[in-house]
Amino acid sequence: MPKMGVLESRFADIIWSREPLSSGELVREAERALRWKPTTSYTVLKRLCQRGLFQNQGGTVTSLVSREAYYAMQSEEFVNETFDGSLPAFLAAFGRRKKLSEDEAEELKALIDGMRR
Repeated sequence: MPKMGVLESRFADIIWSREPLSSGELVREAERALRWKPTTSYTVLKRLCQRGLFQNQGGTVTSLVSREAYYAMQSEEFVNETFDGSLPAFLAAFGRRKKLSEDEAEELKALIDGMRR
């Protein structure tokens, strides 16, 4: 799955939060939210469409990959590349710098229980 930079991610979030939307609406929103010129928006949209994340058909922009699916794939790729695919190793590294609240710990327990095979 292709990675996006920070600004591309913010642009993608505009699409995901408002889709379907016209390319004109997208350009106006990117101008307001990101202070981009129309040419920048069209260039980034074209690049994200070429990467298979979005499509612009008949002037209507929609996603081919949902926000949730994209970030899930990116997270999985990060854990695979950085921690040899070990989610426990990732959580241990994360936990060394940030302690979990009781609510966060309970939420993680519930997620883990839901993931069991």
